[in-house]
Amino acid sequence: MLTMISLPTLVSFAILLTPSKVIDAFHAPSSHHLSKPIIRDVALHGHADHRGGSSRRNFLDAIATGVATTCATTAGLTLPTNANAAEDEGLIDVYFGCGCFWHVQHEFVQAEKRILNRSDDELTARAGYAGGKAGALDGKVCYHNFNRVSDYGPLGHAEVVSLRIPPSSYKEFAVEYTKLFDKNGFRPDQAGDKGTEYRNLVGFPGGAKSEVYLKALVEASKENGDKLAFAEGLGDDPDRRALVFVMDSDAFSPFVAEQYHQFHDGFAMGEGYPQSYNDIAFKLAKAGTLGKSDCPNGMI
Repeated sequence: MLTMISLPTLVSFAILLTPSKVIDAFHAPSSHHLSKPIIRDVALHGHADHRGGSSRRNFLDAIATGVATTCATTAGLTLPTNANAAEDEGLIDVYFGCGCFWHVQHEFVQAEKRILNRSDDELTARAGYAGGKAGALDGKVCYHNFNRVSDYGPLGHAEVVSLRIPPSSYKEFAVEYTKLFDKNGFRPDQAGDKGTEYRNLVGFPGGAKSEVYLKALVEASKENGDKLAFAEGLGDDPDRRALVFVMDSDAFSPFVAEQYHQFHDGFAMGEGYPQSYNDIAFKLAKAGTLGKSDCPNGMI
């Protein structure tokens, strides 16, 4: 059973721990300036990373039709005990952010196929944006573009991948998320893609107030090296190594990214995926399940 332990008001951190853990609220750097509790059960050493490297910001692939829609979220308070009753238990909308969404989407597409036995037509993983206080501007959230139309960066959003999954499968998907980080809590692209647009965050109904999903997330982290700390997301949160912001997906809904970002090859050298994977975007767009918006086409 996880317990929230409140500390004196002059300390802006509280710890979410299992009884066997030692309370340690003072490893968080003062530069964090978080007004909500740190949620975790590992010691927090989340300093910003300053390693060098090339950024995906300097790279744009071929331009295709811009697409963006808002994903609705639904509440889910308890996890069914029978994981095989997936389609009978209803679905929840969740999202995961860990740097560039290209690689992250690929990993969650594979997870959907493996965990839920979904076909290409049934896939729900979408690259998108979430976590900003501003929400949408003029009804949309877009990638960087020449005229700065509804740019997700200034709106405070980060790159995420959204999914619609059975509540009972949440922990399995959380496990896949924690696998994205190395033993020191670095993202795959941490050396290049840094800043709030690439911060670590997860979203599920209720956010940090949902003990069920939060417990599943923390347990998933513990099972994969106990390398992450968690904090309640307030929106427009900072980028910190090994620190994941927990968002309420009802309050911070995700916005689907443009079509040319969907089912894209990874940014790392040699991280090309099969053409059959890339073609899923066009297949879903043709079926009308990818959504559309007036976002500019790339940098145009």
